[in-house]
Amino acid sequence: MLGPSDMKGRVALITGAATGLGRATALSLARAGANVCLVDINASDLESTANDARGFDVRALVHVADISMQGACREAVAAALTTFGRLDALCNVAGVFLPNHAHEMPQADFARTLAVNLAGPFYLIQAAIPHLLETRGAVVNVTSCAAHKAQAYSAAYCATKAGLSHMTKALAIEYSKQSIRFNAVAPGGMMTALAQNVRNIRDPDVDLMKRISPVRGMVEIDEVAAMVAFLASDAAHGYHGACINVDNGITAD
Repeated sequence: MLGPSDMKGRVALITGAATGLGRATALSLARAGANVCLVDINASDLESTANDARGFDVRALVHVADISMQGACREAVAAALTTFGRLDALCNVAGVFLPNHAHEMPQADFARTLAVNLAGPFYLIQAAIPHLLETRGAVVNVTSCAAHKAQAYSAAYCATKAGLSHMTKALAIEYSKQSIRFNAVAPGGMMTALAQNVRNIRDPDVDLMKRISPVRGMVEIDEVAAMVAFLASDAAHGYHGACINVDNGITAD
């Protein structure tokens, strides 16, 4: 399995680190030797991730925050710097998925989707860039196969993931002459808590849902986490402006 290079002495900030892909990414980086700043709104599960990360003989900082708020993003980056003195990687993994019929989607759900999936990563990147330039670091954004393949009942989610993918490329161009890397990973469906929200759709059209059903099944969380961690490390020094699909072929057509 692909994985990061030796990251002993390096520092990575991972959002969504309490559960699912964020947790798996944090543990993959800790396994490679990175000290980790774990950010999530879920305090109890965040502590569990931190305890497991420390089992790899690294330091783990728990920072509870709602990344939809610009101030909270700045504070998260500041906390990592205060504790560890440097920042080498920012992994924007946190996301929300609030599917609904477009004409029934509450304004609050639409705003929340944009705030967490698109604005939050930008605010974190904005705060982290000066420090990542110092360490020749990397940003890895987790988008989705929904950035490339439209899905029913997911207009807001698709828009944010497509936006985050293109934001990654725009940043890669803007900083192409400087010592920082921007890449993205676009997973297919994984067995995470996020995926469970599909069940909340009222009277879904099964035929429409089948359009995004992969022939090879769901993607393994650890495989996606390994790719995120790889791109965050020096092993991926040749990757800049890339969006890697890890989706069992769902976007191949």
